[in-house]
Amino acid sequence: MTDPAARPTAGPIVVGTDGSPQARHAVTFALREARLRAAGLRAVCAYEYAPARQSGFAWTVSSGPDSQPVPQQRDLVMQAVADSVRELQEQLGEPFVDVEIVCEPGRPAQVLLEASKDAGLLVVGSRGSGAWGRLALGSTSTEVVHHARLPVVVVPAEHDTAPS
Repeated sequence: MTDPAARPTAGPIVVGTDGSPQARHAVTFALREARLRAAGLRAVCAYEYAPARQSGFAWTVSSGPDSQPVPQQRDLVMQAVADSVRELQEQLGEPFVDVEIVCEPGRPAQVLLEASKDAGLLVVGSRGSGAWGRLALGSTSTEVVHHARLPVVVVPAEHDTAPS
């Protein structure tokens, strides 16, 4: 029998990230899965120019004069994603996987679906706030699950299970 970890996947593993705790769980899952599959990882972050947009990397989302995008916004988002992924890789330890960072403006589900066209697996985090959040997927994960043409893993948010 051959070792399944020695066989590369059909393409990289794509993971959506926005710096939120749910996304960090998804990135950790994707890093572990990439190790098992001997695959590369493509960490994808979508950003919007709207100043009211809130996400884990919200500090990078702002507008310049006349509501124009800050010229360095893409660079700031790329650096934030790279730093976050590097930190999670270091927490997991070796062996490290090859990581490609993709940051594009647009709706998260649309950017993820485009970035996963050649992928073997797409990983997203799940919204997980309160009792209802545990039952419902977020809008991005719902759209991705319904429109992806490859296997999708929705990583549930970790919840505090300690009694209140």
